[in-house]
Amino acid sequence: MSDGLRVTVLLTLLCMVLGAGLRCIPVSDLALRRRLIHGGQLLNGFAGPTAMNAAPFLSTTWFSPDERATATAIASMLNYLGGACAFLIGPLIVPAPNNTSGSHLTEGHVASIKDRIEAVMYTEFGVIALLFAAVVAYFPARPPVPPSVAAAGRRLSYRSSVWRLLSNVRFLMIVFAYAIPLGFYAGWSGVLDLILTPIHINQVDAGWIGFWSIVGGCFVGIAVGRFADSVRGVLKPILVLLFSASTLSATWFTLTFLSRVTHLPLTTATIYTSCILIGVFLNGTVPIFFEMFVETVYPVPEGITCGFVTFLSNIFTGLLLVFLTFYHIELSWLNWCLTGSCFLSLLFIVCFRESYDRLYLDVFISV
Repeated sequence: MSDGLRVTVLLTLLCMVLGAGLRCIPVSDLALRRRLIHGGQLLNGFAGPTAMNAAPFLSTTWFSPDERATATAIASMLNYLGGACAFLIGPLIVPAPNNTSGSHLTEGHVASIKDRIEAVMYTEFGVIALLFAAVVAYFPARPPVPPSVAAAGRRLSYRSSVWRLLSNVRFLMIVFAYAIPLGFYAGWSGVLDLILTPIHINQVDAGWIGFWSIVGGCFVGIAVGRFADSVRGVLKPILVLLFSASTLSATWFTLTFLSRVTHLPLTTATIYTSCILIGVFLNGTVPIFFEMFVETVYPVPEGITCGFVTFLSNIFTGLLLVFLTFYHIELSWLNWCLTGSCFLSLLFIVCFRESYDRLYLDVFISV
């Protein structure tokens, strides 16, 4: 696209500003307020694809071949780091009342909770508006000189790209290796507090587990991205190593819940450690997967490639949540789904035949 990311980022931030603004409109009619909040959330959802998928395009456009994996890792992991902060911001700014029964809340408690929620929404609106103003003032579409042959090369059209993606068996194999476990993990982590309730771990502790899982995944993702730049052509071995570790961690967590049979210690320390390790290793695979997707189907545009992958991952998250509406009393099956998906993806990755079409172009053809 001739305008690079500038137009896309402007539209994305505009949707976020409008969405955050709708949630802050002070109206007394609760039904209308509910519609405004839902409308704001819908607009915020429209901004999601850019935030989730722009990292590989950004790294290709602005960075040289020996910096791309690191740039992809930093850009994609910062997105996850924002999600990690959400685990803490909610409980810290809007703490749960001492008595969780809504029928026993006093008017003072209700007013305090309402004020704190509104403070969060106003703060979010201010931050987003500031970012929008910064992008309007300065956000160049691309550098003056392309950093690589791939950055300057022509890309396939939308129709040709979709056909290339759907007809490439190797790409579909690695896509399912990403979409199934990462999709299931998103749904699993979203109800982690419910999963941990039977062993008396509360919502705040579950939030800390989610926070450290993502923060650890960010560090691992950036570290392996830097390693992939320094030692080229090792994306598949990195994924095999990370998924072997995530499969073992998920298995450890799942079997811990069967401590009466497995005799594994069921303690707060083991639950914390196994949960955090699952998130660290799974989240750390994200930038490596993104780079592998782009290398496998180049010259398909990065946005189309990663958008397709993210859409499929969200489908698996949705399927898990649909099943959760029917089987919500006993949730140990969620742990088995996560463990099985990690193992299945490990098999896909082992059988995957990697290629580095974009890297080959940059290394063997000079600008």
